[in-house]
Amino acid sequence: MKDGFVKIACATPELRVADCKFNCQKICELIKTAADKGTALCIFPELCITGYTCGDLFFQNTLLNSAIENLGNILDFSKNLNIISIIGLPVHKDGKTYNSAAVIYNGQILGIALKKNLPNYGEFYEARQFTPGFKTGTIDICGQKNVPIGTDYIYKCTNMSEFKFGIEICEDLWVGDSPSVDLAKEGAVLIANPSASNEIIGKAEYRRTIVKAESGSLLCIYAYANTGVGESTTDMVYSGHCIISENGALVKESEKFSSGIITYDADFQKMEAERRKSNTFHNSNQNPSSAFTPIEFSFKTFETNLTNEIPQKPFVPESRNALNSRCSEILTIQAVGLMTRFKHTGCKSAVIGLSGGLDSTLALIVTVKAFNMLGYDLKGITAVTMPCFGTTDRTYNNACRLAELFGATLREINIKDSVMLHFKDIGHDEKIHDITYENSQARERTQILMDIANQTNGMVIGTGDLSELALGWATYNGDHMSMYAVNASIPKTLVKHLVGYEASNSEGEIKSVLYDILDTPVSPELLPPDDNGTISQKTEDIVGPYELHDFFLYYMLRHGFSPSKIFRLAMKAFNGVYDRSIILKWEKMFYKRFFSQQFKRSCIPDGPKVGSVTLSPRSDLRMPSDASSRIWLEEIDNLINAG
Repeated sequence: MKDGFVKIACATPELRVADCKFNCQKICELIKTAADKGTALCIFPELCITGYTCGDLFFQNTLLNSAIENLGNILDFSKNLNIISIIGLPVHKDGKTYNSAAVIYNGQILGIALKKNLPNYGEFYEARQFTPGFKTGTIDICGQKNVPIGTDYIYKCTNMSEFKFGIEICEDLWVGDSPSVDLAKEGAVLIANPSASNEIIGKAEYRRTIVKAESGSLLCIYAYANTGVGESTTDMVYSGHCIISENGALVKESEKFSSGIITYDADFQKMEAERRKSNTFHNSNQNPSSAFTPIEFSFKTFETNLTNEIPQKPFVPESRNALNSRCSEILTIQAVGLMTRFKHTGCKSAVIGLSGGLDSTLALIVTVKAFNMLGYDLKGITAVTMPCFGTTDRTYNNACRLAELFGATLREINIKDSVMLHFKDIGHDEKIHDITYENSQARERTQILMDIANQTNGMVIGTGDLSELALGWATYNGDHMSMYAVNASIPKTLVKHLVGYEASNSEGEIKSVLYDILDTPVSPELLPPDDNGTISQKTEDIVGPYELHDFFLYYMLRHGFSPSKIFRLAMKAFNGVYDRSIILKWEKMFYKRFFSQQFKRSCIPDGPKVGSVTLSPRSDLRMPSDASSRIWLEEIDNLINAG
C-alpha cells in the first residue's frame, strides 16, 4: 500500500437462490482468491449470501437466520486473511428487514451499511420486503455487541490516512441525490457499490456512463460489484457486470455473464491530490456539524504488487481509434485557436521558420488548417528556411518541398554570413562550438522571422513544444519567442503522432515527405553535420529520451507524484527498455532542468491549451523562477544510493 496504492476487487461469485451455505462457500473461495492476489478490499454483490431474487422468501425466518449464520462462517474463514470484504445480505432488526452490506475484517464486523433507496417500479418491488435504511444505530450480530449499522457511516484507516471509503447499495447510485455525494464530501475516496442490476438492452452502456459520471464529478474511485448468473430468471437475467471507474475513466470491467473477480490498483493518494487541486470540491470535514460517523480501523499495510498496465506514453492513447480521434481533436483545437487570433488581429499573414523537423512541420500543418478555415490564400503563409552550420540536405530539402506542396510562400535566407559577422562583433571564435555558437544561430533566426513578420504585416507562429518548455530546451529570446505558440501544450511524444495522423490522411508526395520527416532524428541542427553529411547533434543523446521526460512530466504535474513514486511507475512501464540506473539518470536531469529553466516559462507567448498538462504561467503552472529543487533531487539521490 506504499505510495497510496490499494488493490481493490469486485467479485461475482457463483450463486444459488436461497442456498446460503452454497453461496457462503463460493464467497469464501473468492475472498481467498482476492487475498492471494494482494487485494486489500473486495466488494461482493447486493444480497449475495441469499441471492437478490428471493422475493417473498425474505419474509422467512429460516432464510434470514441462515444468512446471519453464514455471515458468521465467512467471518471465521477470513479472520486470518488480511483483506476487508463487503458482503451483501438481509439483516433483521426491530421487526424490520434491511437490505444491507456487512464490512468485515480480521474476523470482525466493522459496520453494516443499509440501502437508502428501495426501487419499487417496473420489475423491482423491494419495498415489499425491505425497509429503507436509517442513519445510525447499533446491532448485536454474529456474537458481536453494538455493531454500527446505518446509512451515514464512513470507514477510515488510522494508519493510512487516504484509505477512506463509503458504501451505497445499487439503487442508491441511480437516484439524483445519491448517498455517494455526501460520502465523498465526508472524505470517502472510494465508493463501494454492492449491486444487483439486471441486464436489458442498452443497460450495460448506461451503467458504465453513470458509474463514470459519478466517479468524475465526485473525484473518486467507484467500484460497482454486480450479481450474475444463478439469480432467478423468472422475470430478469443478471450478467455479473462489474465496473471500476477512477476520476471519470473506466479502468476495469468484467465480461458480462461471467463470474470471478476483477482487481485494480486504486491510487488513493492520486485522488486525494485531485481533490486538493479542485477548489470546487467541497469537503464536509471542514464542517464541525457533520452528521456522518467515522468507523475507524487499523489495517496491516503491505506494498501493493502493481498489476495495472502503466502506459509508457501517458499523453498518447493506446488504441488506434482513440489516437486518431485525439489527433483530430487536437489539430482542430490548435487551428481554431490560431484562426481566432487571426480574426481578432485582422492579420492575414503568417511567418514560420521551417526547419524540416517535427515541430515546425506540425506548426505549418496547423497554420494551413487555420488559413483554410478562414478562406485565406495559402500564399499568405511565409515559410522561411534559414540554413546555417548544422543544416543537413535531408532537413533542408524536406522543408523546401513541404512548403511548396502546401502552397505556402517559400523564402530561403542563409544566415551563415550574419552569424559570422555577429561572432566578429562579440569576439567569438567560430571554432569554439559552445552555447554561444549555438544560440547565436537561434536568435538570428528569430530576428529574421520577426522582421519578415513586420514586412508582411504578419504573425510569427511558434514551433516549440511542451517537452522543450519543460526541459528549457529552447534559446531564450530565440526559438523560445513567437507571437502565437500553437505547439506550446503538445508533448514531444504526441507531436510525432499528430504529424503521423496528417501523413496518413494525405496523399502523394505530401505523404512521403511527412513520413520522411517522421523518420528524421530530433535535432536543433546547430552543430556541423558529421563527415557523411548527416545530423551529428541528436537532442535525446544530450538531454535523454523524450518518452522518459514526458512520462516524468505527466506524473509530476498532472498528479503531483513524488520522484520515488514516478520512478516506481517508470520501472514498471519501461521494464525491459531502460534499466534502473538509466531511468534515475534522466529523472535527475529532468528535475534539474525543470527547476532551473522556469524563467523561460514565466514569459512564454500565448498558445492554446489542449490537454490537462500545460506550462503556461497564465493557466496551469504558477511557479517561482528561483524555487529550489533540493528536496526533489535529494529524494532521487536516495534512490540512486539505495542501489
